[in-house]
Parts: sequence; C-alpha cells; structure tokens
Amino acid sequence: MIQIDTNMDLQEQFEFFLQKENAMHMSEFLNELNISDVGQLIEDNKEHATEIMAELSIHRAASTFKIIELGVQKDIIQELPPLKTAALLNELPADDRTSFLEELSTNAVRELIKLLNPEERKITLSLLGYPEGSVGRLMTPDYIAVQSDWTISEVLEYIREVGQESETIDVIYVINDQGQLLDDVRIKEFLLSPPERLVSELTDGRYIELNVYDDQEKANQVFKMNNRVALPVVDNNDILLGIVTIDDVLWVANEEFSEDMQKMGGTEALEEPYLEISIFKLFKKRVGWLIVLFLGEMLTATAMASYEHALDQALILSLFIPLIISSGGNTGSQASSLIIQALTVGEVTLADWWKVMRREIVSGIMLGTVLGIIGFSRVMVWSQIFPEVYGAHYFLVAMVVGVSLIGVVMFGTISGSMLPIVLKRLGADPAVSSAPFVATLVDVTGVIIYFNCAYYFLKGTML
Repeated sequence: MIQIDTNMDLQEQFEFFLQKENAMHMSEFLNELNISDVGQLIEDNKEHATEIMAELSIHRAASTFKIIELGVQKDIIQELPPLKTAALLNELPADDRTSFLEELSTNAVRELIKLLNPEERKITLSLLGYPEGSVGRLMTPDYIAVQSDWTISEVLEYIREVGQESETIDVIYVINDQGQLLDDVRIKEFLLSPPERLVSELTDGRYIELNVYDDQEKANQVFKMNNRVALPVVDNNDILLGIVTIDDVLWVANEEFSEDMQKMGGTEALEEPYLEISIFKLFKKRVGWLIVLFLGEMLTATAMASYEHALDQALILSLFIPLIISSGGNTGSQASSLIIQALTVGEVTLADWWKVMRREIVSGIMLGTVLGIIGFSRVMVWSQIFPEVYGAHYFLVAMVVGVSLIGVVMFGTISGSMLPIVLKRLGADPAVSSAPFVATLVDVTGVIIYFNCAYYFLKGTML
C-alpha cells in the first residue's frame, strides 16, 4: 500500500486516494478502516458513496450499509451494478434488509427481491408479511436453538458449526420437537458446565419472550426493563420464529423519538431526512396541522368577539390578553410534553390518570399562584409609578390579572396532561396532542376565564 503522511486526517487521506494515480489502492485503504470511519466518510462524501461501497469487501459493505442514512442507502442501491447489489442484499442480515425494503415503493421491492437467492427471498417475504411496526418486521431468523436432551458437548459442537451465521451467540434457545420455546440459557452456562451434562439441567423455565405481532414500542420497553441483548420471538402457539437484538430496538427507539418530536412540534412525521425530502412533501406534512391550529385560533377570535362590550368599556383589559393566554399555553405545553414522555417510557399508564390529574391540579394551583402574584404585583407597582395607566380601580385590575392567571394556568396543566392520556385511550398517538394543539385549546379557554374574572371583579365599576 502507498505510504501516506500520518498527519493527514481521514478526509485528507480519502482525497489522496481519490487521485487517479492512487485510485488503485482505494480498496485496500477502505477495507483497513473501522466500519464507523467508513460510514463517516460516506456521510461527508455522499457524492462518492456508491464508489466507496463498490470498493469494500461484501461483508464490510453490508456492515457499513446498515449504519448509513436511508436516503444514501437508496442512492447506493440505485447506482451499484446489479451483481454488487445482489451480493449486498444477500449479505445483509434479514432484519436489516427488511427494514430497508419496507421504506421502498412496492415496485422497487418487487425488483430487488428478484435479486435475492431462494433462501433469503423466502425469509424476506416472510418478514415483510408481518404488520408494519410489529416485532415480526424486526426479528432475525439467525439464532441458535438446541434440544433439551442434548449434552453440553453436543451444544458446543453445534455452536461451532452454525454459530458464524447467528446474529448473536450470547444466548442459546432451548426448544422441543415441535419448535416451541422452552427456555433461554446464557452461553456462559454452557461454557462452565461439564461436557456430559444435559441441557435440561440448565433450564428453569424462567424466560422473557415477545410475540411476533407485538408492537415494536413494547419490545423497546421490555428490553429496557430486563437488560437483555436479545429476546426470543414466538407466534401464538409459542413456536420460536426468531430473535430481536438490542441494536434493532435502539434504532427503532431513535426513529420513534424523532417522530414524536416532529408531531409534538405540530407537523406529521417525516419519512426522509429533512434536507432530502421534497419541498412539496414538506408542505403537505406541515400544512394540515397549520390549518387545524389556525381554525382553532379562530375560536379564540370568536370568544374575544363575545366580550367586545367589555373591551369597549375597559380597553385596559386588552393589554393583558397576550400575557394571560401565553401563560396558560406554556404551562399546558409543559404538562403535555412531560406526560407524553412518561407514557412513552412506561412511567405512566392509562390506569394512572387520576394520579396524574391530582398532581397536575396541585401543580397548576402552585404554578398559577406564583405567576398570579407576579402579575398582581406588576400591576400594583406600575400603578404607583404611572397612576394614569390603570386609573382609580388599579387594585381590581390587579385582582383580575392575578386570579385569571391562577385559573388559566391550572386549566393549562390539566388539559395538557389529560389530552395525551385520552388520545392514548382512544388508540391514537399521544404525540399528536402537540404543544401547539394544547396551546390553541388553552388560548380559547384562557380568554373565557379572563373575561369572566373581569366581569366578576369590575362589574359596577369599570364594567
């Protein structure tokens, strides 16, 4: 291999081998790098992504393909020669291949499946047959299963024969003659046991499993609660179908987090990276929620129109409308974000709704009281400096602001916390109760609370 300056960083080394006179050594250079470094090179040089993949050995190409962005993956598959594409797809683990294919159009999937060898094609079609978002789409059929009447010696010999093709050998699965899961045993137990000992002597029947139709979000929660690197996947008859590994679940968790953040911001989830999605698609994702929120804000205008007479008589009330409704919207958004997060990680369940309600009522009163005191104090202090601003009834105006803030903030915390739970109960994604949606709801209610407080305190004086 050509000797290069050791002071050159990774990008400079890559550019060195891009030169025509050094290009023949590119493959050797790339195949000596860590997979993460190759992935970073592709990320920094997307225009050369296909060229880089073509120079890698097929095993390293598959390992790199798994960690790069979906948009780059699509470009590579489109641009690679057919033979290299076929080799790459056949080399990919079944679960990673399925995750990629489910992001493509039906026609594209049909064409790519033709490139798979018969065995891989059968596995892929089977995985794609499970519902989108299910554990079945995540699992891999590459695992090691043994019989309970085998000896430890037979198990270790079997692992040597087939272990290379397995996704992980940290855990060995014990099945009966019908293929039903009996137990899972850590590899350490086999390594530390006498060769003549039977597998049945290592089993205790205590294992954790996932159903092939379980939601992927459930898998994420089970992994977090049980500190496992892999979990078995069974059908409704307890037949072992595959395993799900922690790396796949972490990938799903990252995607779920991104989708929730986008939904909480008042937009539909993006299926592609922001810079790669078309402007028209981005418009479609955002315009729907904006229309809904705009119509919601029109309710605020309607509510204010109902109190036009009050505004005519006491114009000073209009000064505090933004203050009141924004305080309610902010506290509602806070509560909504906290509960959505708690629902996502399993800290709160639907059965906890009353506990949540009680906590948010107390929190709302406390938060509202703090903001109410600040609002009250602001009016009182300002009236001493500029007496003409609030007039002779400045104390009553201060009471309107202070009490309104308590009511609006408490309503904001209650609605922000309960809306995600209600949506979850109805089978909807709680993330759609996004901060803008909660804010819109609280805006309308805040106007009503504020003007009713004004009527109560100012009736007979300013009103």
